[in-house]
Amino acid sequence: MLLSTQQLAVPFPPNLSSRSHASKKKSHGANQLIPLLQSCKSIGQIPQLHALVIKAGQDRNPLVLFKMLRLCSKLSSMDYALQVFETILDPDVYHYTALMEGHVALASPRSAIELYFRMVGEQIRPDAVVIAYVLKACASVSALPDGRQVHCQVLKLDLGRERPIKMRLMELYARCALFEDAKLVFGEMPGRDAVAATILVSSLSDHGLLEEARAVFDCVLDKDTVCWTAMIDGYVRNGLANAALDLFREMQRECVRPNEFTVVCILSACSQLGALELGRWVHSYVGKNNVRLNAFVGSALVDMYAKCGSLEEALVVFDEMEEKDVVTYNSMIAGLAMHGRSNEAVKVYEQMVRDGVRPTHLTFVGVLNACSHSGLVDVGFEVFESMAKDYELEPRIEHYGCVVDLLARVGRLEEAYEFAKGMRVEPDHVIWSALLSACKIHGHLSLGEKVAQILIDSEAADSGTFVLLSNVYSSFGKWKEAARIRATMRGKGILKEPGCSSIQVGNEIHEFLLGDIRHPRRKEIYTKLEDLNGVLRQEGFVPAKDVVLQDIEEEEKEWALAIHSERLAICFGLITTEPGTTLRIVKNLRVCSDCHSMIKIIAKVTGRRIVVRDRNRFHHFEDGSCSCGDYW
Repeated sequence: MLLSTQQLAVPFPPNLSSRSHASKKKSHGANQLIPLLQSCKSIGQIPQLHALVIKAGQDRNPLVLFKMLRLCSKLSSMDYALQVFETILDPDVYHYTALMEGHVALASPRSAIELYFRMVGEQIRPDAVVIAYVLKACASVSALPDGRQVHCQVLKLDLGRERPIKMRLMELYARCALFEDAKLVFGEMPGRDAVAATILVSSLSDHGLLEEARAVFDCVLDKDTVCWTAMIDGYVRNGLANAALDLFREMQRECVRPNEFTVVCILSACSQLGALELGRWVHSYVGKNNVRLNAFVGSALVDMYAKCGSLEEALVVFDEMEEKDVVTYNSMIAGLAMHGRSNEAVKVYEQMVRDGVRPTHLTFVGVLNACSHSGLVDVGFEVFESMAKDYELEPRIEHYGCVVDLLARVGRLEEAYEFAKGMRVEPDHVIWSALLSACKIHGHLSLGEKVAQILIDSEAADSGTFVLLSNVYSSFGKWKEAARIRATMRGKGILKEPGCSSIQVGNEIHEFLLGDIRHPRRKEIYTKLEDLNGVLRQEGFVPAKDVVLQDIEEEEKEWALAIHSERLAICFGLITTEPGTTLRIVKNLRVCSDCHSMIKIIAKVTGRRIVVRDRNRFHHFEDGSCSCGDYW
């Protein structure tokens, strides 16, 4: 609940120091010194200027000392600022504000809060400026008790009508997830302030409260670009890419001009959906509207093209960029790895090092993933060891996981198991699941059962883990064990994530589930599916029924395979696009081996290029082969 006047605690005498008295003590010396202090841009000059202040006899002038403190804060020389501050015999609110400003700017909010309460303890009356700073500090570390106390003082001093204070109070309560209090403060602001709405929308979105965020957004009549972008970004960060794109279209209808942050949000939404055509339109918008192709926008474009299946366009953007940062390189490395072009990913990493761009933890995840998906064991270990040796980066669990996956994929299962057991961090269910999956692929039942038991004993296992366990037992014909795992899932209320595939035709994205019959053109889709099955049989394609991990009849297994979601999406693409058009499919799960074999033949007999993005990587099917080399 918000505070009332009955909760006010700290009284302030009316005759204490304020900002006004500092300006009354100017002298001729001060007029000469202040321009020097304001123009200083080097930390090394601060002691010299301070010596000049003392020599001129201005070391007791409140205004000169304030300017001195501001200079130290601006140049991040807080230790010297504190030394200067401690020499002031009678510091006022002006001096405290200058020091607090520096602490807030340098992300030392606790120091700013302590200074504020020291000031109050010395009976110096706060004003709106210093209160805005301390509330900002409280919000940044979610210091609710301190913020409540400051709010008491706001009411006591009758400063509640000040817009900066209202903004900071709203930010404080939103950061502390006290959204009812935040909305009350927001409701008191005249005209439904767009800047305040942006803060509240962002905070609500951070907590996944998209409906509440949208309600706040909708109540603002005069929304600016930043407000629109905050709501779009909220949708993107919460996985609601379609909603983000709908809102972006509405933003265009309202003739609100996007900025580079809006563009990056929309490109991220395109990446989530695999919406290549819309991503291309955004790229053209960038060019036509003089949105600067800096590292921020360029990295988002590289990421979008790579995740939407057009690696060639990602490489074109990457090569055209004059300004590249570590995010740009990371996006290109990850994109190449996803598309199975591992040697090129390693070369980009080497170029990055030559260009003097320091790799991050994320860089090494990308390079190690590239090595894992192409069996580059020696290169992978060399890169892994260079993290600590060359860059003093301690490997994290995701890096260890990449190495386990690297060994497991090439069949060095016992070595992968021993590596996992000897890690400096505790292996998680993701690492054990990767090893278990490799045991299934390589037919190593005894190690698979050992890893399965580790997973069963783990409380961190998710739905994917249980499904994998069930599938492993089924693949070895252990139907009872598989049934036991599925029963455990039901008992725990864990649901298997349904397979879902999507394809963009024109400006519309069409989604399909396993055996989906919801689509308006379902009759044509299933007729095309029957036709394809006939052609596939003529080509000698035999369904891999062993991937149907259920104890059912052979005919039922064949039908279960035939209605996988990616096949329905491909059939829809074949009946709705011109011959020769590339089909781009996005699937939320790993593509099964039977569908993988089937799509290679479809690409051959139809003369189409088919790009499938599954949970792990991209598969480029063309002329009867796949870019992954059947290694995924």
